[in-house]
Amino acid sequence: MDTTQKNALLNAVKWDANGLVCAIAQDHITERVLMVAWMNAEALEQTVNTGFAHYYSRSRQKQWMKGEESGHTQAVHELRLDCDGDAIVMHIEQKGGIACHTGRQSCFYQVWRDGAWHTVDPVLKNEADIYGGNKE
Repeated sequence: MDTTQKNALLNAVKWDANGLVCAIAQDHITERVLMVAWMNAEALEQTVNTGFAHYYSRSRQKQWMKGEESGHTQAVHELRLDCDGDAIVMHIEQKGGIACHTGRQSCFYQVWRDGAWHTVDPVLKNEADIYGGNKE
């Protein structure tokens, strides 16, 4: 990516006070929202350059590529920036069918019903088997 393209990519985004933007990963076929995370400028640039989703972990204070530990990478088919420039949606192909560190397809596996949260999606793979104790 040349300097003009990099500037166009990064300058359109309204980064928050911490230099982050909300990033939503959505299945490119089913359109199901799989996860929400944060990106800084470096993560967005890495995502565009590699074609795979990169994020910034606020809790660990570091860059990471989705799937670097689990193998459950996210191949990016399309990036979309919202009208305010403060949120990105990525249409992705979730490798391995698991986006959530709990071993489920999506991080949004709980539904509010009858006055309580109910888990509606099964665990596809045990978290310990995925990470050996390390979550991403």
